[in-house]
Amino acid sequence: MGKYTRGQSHVHPTWRWVSERGLRVATGDATLAYYAALVSQNFAEIDDIILADESLLLVLQRGAAVSADLRAVLMAPLLGTQAAIGKLHEIVVEYGGAAGPDLPLMADLAGMSLAAYINSHTAADYAVAFLGFQPGFPYLRGLPRALHAQRRASPRLRVAAGSVAIGGGYTGIYPACGPGGWQIIGRTRSVLFDPQRDAPALLMPGDRVRFVSL
Repeated sequence: MGKYTRGQSHVHPTWRWVSERGLRVATGDATLAYYAALVSQNFAEIDDIILADESLLLVLQRGAAVSADLRAVLMAPLLGTQAAIGKLHEIVVEYGGAAGPDLPLMADLAGMSLAAYINSHTAADYAVAFLGFQPGFPYLRGLPRALHAQRRASPRLRVAAGSVAIGGGYTGIYPACGPGGWQIIGRTRSVLFDPQRDAPALLMPGDRVRFVSL
């Protein structure tokens, strides 16, 4: 088993087997950095890499073992907490009103005017930490701490596709209509997931996002 320590400039992960082929790696804030390092070296024994909140799941080829080279990458200290490895996307958002019914409450909780809240949300640089919940749903890191907010006590039965929302320390975008418990602050017309596209998900782990107010 690997060793996991955290400091101001580097991190060593811990890993453990979760199935015959699955290796869960606890990466902390350096998840994207480790993901970039693993993808760049294209290890033959890795069949798939699945990102989650502060961890990676390495799915190994059947019968494969952890090679010395892979072990070295997992044990190597990485500087910084994020890696900009993907595309930059500008997402145009209509904030407030029917598109963002929770915006007034979120601004009030943050002690800001509506305009100041929107400016704070659009001024931040976000990184796609991982995808989940719905196909193509991005969990975006980079939300200013003043904008962090708990999820709704009672989830909505229907959230419109394209809704931009706050859940804890993340911003997310709902790719499709459906139930949801995050705080809705706006909506985009960008199509987050289209199975007919060569790459169905618009945003991928490591991509960067900047929101633009309509």
